[in-house]
Amino acid sequence: MKFKIPVKKTPEEKVGKESLPVGLESGIKYFIEHEFIERGFSENTVVSYRFDLTSAANFLASRQIGHWREASYDDILEYIYFLQQEGKASTTCARHLVAIKMLYRFLTSEDIVPKDITLVMDSPKLWKMLPEFLSVDEVTNLLNVYSNRSDDPLEIRNRAIFEILYASGLRVSELVNLNLNSVDMENETVRVEGKGNKVRIVPIGLPALRALDKYLQKARPQLIEKNPTLPWVFVSEHGNKLDRVRVWQLFQEAAPVAGIRKKIHPHLLRHSFASHLLANGADLRVIQEMLGHADISTTEIYTHVDNKRLLAIHKLHPRH
Repeated sequence: MKFKIPVKKTPEEKVGKESLPVGLESGIKYFIEHEFIERGFSENTVVSYRFDLTSAANFLASRQIGHWREASYDDILEYIYFLQQEGKASTTCARHLVAIKMLYRFLTSEDIVPKDITLVMDSPKLWKMLPEFLSVDEVTNLLNVYSNRSDDPLEIRNRAIFEILYASGLRVSELVNLNLNSVDMENETVRVEGKGNKVRIVPIGLPALRALDKYLQKARPQLIEKNPTLPWVFVSEHGNKLDRVRVWQLFQEAAPVAGIRKKIHPHLLRHSFASHLLANGADLRVIQEMLGHADISTTEIYTHVDNKRLLAIHKLHPRH
């Protein structure tokens, strides 16, 4: 006799179930029946698992995967990354991963899938692997919130801040602590004192250099009229040292104007800087040096964005 499992059907779930391949749907159903009966999960827990697993199944189906045994480690990783790109919180992503891991543990024990591809997916490590970042278009839209043609000193300053953060991958604390002697216009670099008082030289590129030069020549003199000896590069509208909170606020103000719906913060440009460099062929060791990471393993969190490029390169192998 089949036990009837209570299911709260949301509109999103109904659509997903109609389009799911049988192999994916039956795996969810079998798992849910087992968990509800054998482990005594509550109705709310069952509903949550079904919803999360249906969401994952829809993603796999969109990649022409018809059964849980056909999915790979990278498919699951890409699904978690997809959730992050949709603006889901880390706790939500973790919940989805837990549901998937439990499903695979069960399906493996029942010999429905040959191996548990999620065994090596340790949740805390996975979150370190998947930093959120902006697409190139999103970065462009964010930068363009503050026009490079404006004569307003604060808008000129804000444009320079965004350009520098994206061009150099600086931490916000490093940005607000930049002093005038740190900027080398001739060599297009800034001297940065990072964590542990470690000093590094970081290139900033021509667009950021132009934005910074405009700020230093036209905007900063207006902002420091009452405090002309201030040594810091970036100052507040009242001529004081700019603080990290204000930089964070700038991002909150700019995001909706740029059409960015995900949660946004200054560190997102640091992640974007590294991810975009890696995706375009930069060496991981060079990125490590520019970011000021003491350990290469910290920089390796960005390698997830490079899967497609690595696959393309591997096709050149004579035994591909």
